Amino acid sequence: MLSDPASFAILVFRLAIGAVFIAHGYNHLWGPGKVAGTARWFASIGMRPPLLHAWVASVAEVGAGLMLILGLLTPLAGAAVIGVMVVAWIANHRKNGFFIFRPGEGYEYVMTLTAAGVLFAGVGGGHWSLDALFGIANPPGWPLTAFALAAGFVGAAGLLAGCWRPRSPTKSA
Repeated sequence: MLSDPASFAILVFRLAIGAVFIAHGYNHLWGPGKVAGTARWFASIGMRPPLLHAWVASVAEVGAGLMLILGLLTPLAGAAVIGVMVVAWIANHRKNGFFIFRPGEGYEYVMTLTAAGVLFAGVGGGHWSLDALFGIANPPGWPLTAFALAAGFVGAAGLLAGCWRPRSPTKSA
């Protein structure tokens, strides 16, 4: 394993980001507020219909996390990471500034996870992945990388355009 430090680093990064995504999706589905609480929160930031988006985002997080841990269809997992994080970035975090410790949580965390999704779309799962074992998407090459990037960014843009209805700022008299 140590003879290929790049693949070792990709494996460690896949495992870390995959665990983060599984935990985040799990918390949305079965954490304190369960999926109903996640849906209420989605409604509060303007996502319509909120229950559908709570399920889709949560399942995407768990699924992408599992795919990253396994190194299976890694560029597509990267696309899911990009899509979920770009929506979170724009719909919730961008207005709060950069730092996550600011009230409302800034966007440094979702920006970093978005960049991780771009990395996975471009480099694939590395030598220690199911992609390598099965001879698929490793390395992904430009066509699959471009597809994964487009799926993540264009998918997020389409979802926001079609389903995000943020509250208008109230006008003071």
